[in-house]
Amino acid sequence: MNVADSQRVGSALEGLGYQVTVSPGEADVIVLNTCVVRQSAEDKAVGRLYSLKPFKEQKPALVINLMGCMVGVKGSQHLKQRFPFVDIFSPPSDPGPLVAYLTQDESRAAEQVQTAQRFAMMDGDFILPEHERHHLVTAFVPVVLGCSHACTFCIIPYRRGTERSRPAEEITAEVRSLVAQGVKEITLLGQIVDRYGKDLSDRPNLAGLLRRIHEVEGLARIRFLTSHPNWMTDELLDTVAELPKVMPHIEVPVQAGDDQVLAEMRRGYTADEYEQLIEKIRLRLNSNFPGVSIATDIIVGFPGETREQFQRTYDLLADLKLDVAHLARYSPRAGTVAERRLVDDVPEGEKWERFRALEELQEEIAAKINSHYLGKTVEVLFEEKVRGRWKGRTTTNKLVFVESEQPLQGEILPVTLSWTGPWSMQGRLKESQAAPVSIDMIQPTLS
Repeated sequence: MNVADSQRVGSALEGLGYQVTVSPGEADVIVLNTCVVRQSAEDKAVGRLYSLKPFKEQKPALVINLMGCMVGVKGSQHLKQRFPFVDIFSPPSDPGPLVAYLTQDESRAAEQVQTAQRFAMMDGDFILPEHERHHLVTAFVPVVLGCSHACTFCIIPYRRGTERSRPAEEITAEVRSLVAQGVKEITLLGQIVDRYGKDLSDRPNLAGLLRRIHEVEGLARIRFLTSHPNWMTDELLDTVAELPKVMPHIEVPVQAGDDQVLAEMRRGYTADEYEQLIEKIRLRLNSNFPGVSIATDIIVGFPGETREQFQRTYDLLADLKLDVAHLARYSPRAGTVAERRLVDDVPEGEKWERFRALEELQEEIAAKINSHYLGKTVEVLFEEKVRGRWKGRTTTNKLVFVESEQPLQGEILPVTLSWTGPWSMQGRLKESQAAPVSIDMIQPTLS
């Protein structure tokens, strides 16, 4: 979500005549877009912010903008006192305060604001920043902003506000705009993306939105995240199975494998119900190789979690054998229900021990799953060249690297996999495969 927000800020600034620079020392405006979903993320944001202070001291005219979840939607007075060297505080997904500040003393302010809004506002007519236009293969499209579910550990509803779905026509227009600028794959985003449309009067749901977007010419792949077990419907799964552009990759967090912990988290399902959902997903989407890949999220060390309760989470992950498990150690977030009502009583050392146990388990699971790809030929969408190798992803979101001198960016090509590991794979193109040379693949020089 922050990647999409940052693109909108960059686009808005270009609408005002600014250009990207790779050096903070050369910048007239620096925007720090923040995440605070975990304490480590907030600590990183604070450290980065203080590292910008010397630039402000050396260049007083420099504009520093703090944006995102660290600011939130309820005001920033405490941040102004804490960081007096910051000029602008912007809530998530809103370049408006920065645009207004930069144009306040200029005679053409109204015209420039209108231009910036045309570049960046969520009205469907979205223009990517110049250095990404016709060079970006995959893009994120927010479809649900905020969240109203309020899991007890989660800060998102307090920082990004209540759940709001964007109109389907607006989203479809944005996808068309992105495709016209060279994007081949889009990922629809929402804190609970399955709840898309539940707050709209005409109530198009996520399955209906996928069908609309599927009709966009030139779009090759569609993904969506993140799902919630309570809102993953049969209709949605049938839509994924039916539409060839929708990729067979589902991200559906479990968070814990113990029912009492799940209840304390206010997740709204049991471990057994989650297992049944995974079985249903596999039955509906595993019709051929490579079938469906499934990712989950798990928090270890939630307040009150005993070793026996953690063992149930470990056993659940071992039984389900999912493709990916995003792991996190619980950290209290100020203002959440868990922070107000529960005691963070699991020692940090114990959290790390549980984290590493799951990490080692998941490495074994992923390595075994990926080993079934060895020698197989899969379709890979190539995104960019990294350290001399082309990086791409399979339909099931597996990371693949290929060595080739051909310009592969944006191409979907069959790759025969010659090596597999838990986190990535390597392969080779068939000799008959050759990507056409395109001037759009030449990277621009940033200034």
